[in-house]
Amino acid sequence: MAKIIINQDKIDNIEEVLQICPFEAMEEVDGKIEINAACKMCKMCVKKGPKGAFIFEDDEVVAINKDEWRGITVYVDHNDGEIHPVTYELIGKARELAAKINHPVNCVFVGNNIKDKCDLLLDYGVDEVFVYDSEEYDKFRIEPYSAALEDYINNNKPSIMLVGGTTLGRSLAPRLAARFKTGLTADCTILDVQENTDLDQIRPAFGGNIMAHINTPNSRPQFATVRYKIFNIPEKVEDPKGKVTLCSVEKDKLTSNIKVLETKIKNKVVGIEEAEVIVVASRAFKKEEDLKMLNELADALGAQIAGTRPTIECGWVDPKKQIGLSGRTVKPKLIITCGVSGAVQFVAGMKGSDYIIAINQDEKAPIFDVAHLGIIGDIYEIIPKLTEKIKAMKNEDAQKVAQMAK
Repeated sequence: MAKIIINQDKIDNIEEVLQICPFEAMEEVDGKIEINAACKMCKMCVKKGPKGAFIFEDDEVVAINKDEWRGITVYVDHNDGEIHPVTYELIGKARELAAKINHPVNCVFVGNNIKDKCDLLLDYGVDEVFVYDSEEYDKFRIEPYSAALEDYINNNKPSIMLVGGTTLGRSLAPRLAARFKTGLTADCTILDVQENTDLDQIRPAFGGNIMAHINTPNSRPQFATVRYKIFNIPEKVEDPKGKVTLCSVEKDKLTSNIKVLETKIKNKVVGIEEAEVIVVASRAFKKEEDLKMLNELADALGAQIAGTRPTIECGWVDPKKQIGLSGRTVKPKLIITCGVSGAVQFVAGMKGSDYIIAINQDEKAPIFDVAHLGIIGDIYEIIPKLTEKIKAMKNEDAQKVAQMAK
């Protein structure tokens, strides 16, 4: 652990030295200077203190042999064998990264009665699927699942592990990263890889105001979680050549302190992540009742309504319908933003949409930088006219169909 060594004999004026630290991490104890827990290791005392009074001593970094770690592995997120689409998205990104460093792309699949699902993964160009199939993995419990992945990593030494940013993935990835004393970057929006196999992990930080670029150069594997809908699902390969490898772990390592008493099937609701058309409410609406005109537009388009953070906080829109860094990531065929300014936090959650229409009075609003079509004007004037136009077009189409039927 890094530390600062103090040479007391080189300090003449204690009061003057105490003023150097911007965090008030130095204090006088029995005529000597000591550093307390407020120290941030900014090294200001080393730079501005008396010569030789403060010496920064860092831990020796042990270089890892990166050649011993090979391959990019995707954890298969599933519910009773039903594979979550984020897995296929990560396979696509893994293949893209692997092509740059000539590494294989593998999957690790943990569950009960899942062997027959492996072909679904091989269809997307996976080189090898490592399967841990046992009744101990019947329902997700963190201890046996962690034991299976720990076994996989010890035996196969993957350079990179990609995990979906789902409820289960966010539970599993930190535990594994801690076991291997390696780095984990959550909710990455951009991934790239260097020639030396270091993973470039980029994610928004400080509320989306900056993009943090994170590396893990001295430990392996490198863990990253990615939300659903950030990457695209790749095309299936015509002639899959991957293979399936069955793995096992000693039974005594699969014990769990969690006992599943009952599982209840949650009513499946199509979320905004799956919606093909979305209209977005914002604080440009003066009151909640005014959202009725947005509902009419949504009904005319067969769309779902989503909202920005202020509309959620006002209680106007369901929290599950929030788009952005603190909400959901969407990738619809069409999204219409109504009065949305286009803060980076919001744009990060919808910029992958196929077609973006933005309505805003401010012609300099940032949302127009990502929109394919911008409409400058008052939402109270534009939305009703747009709704009428869509309804009229639908009526015309219906009449044409009726005439053809005759």
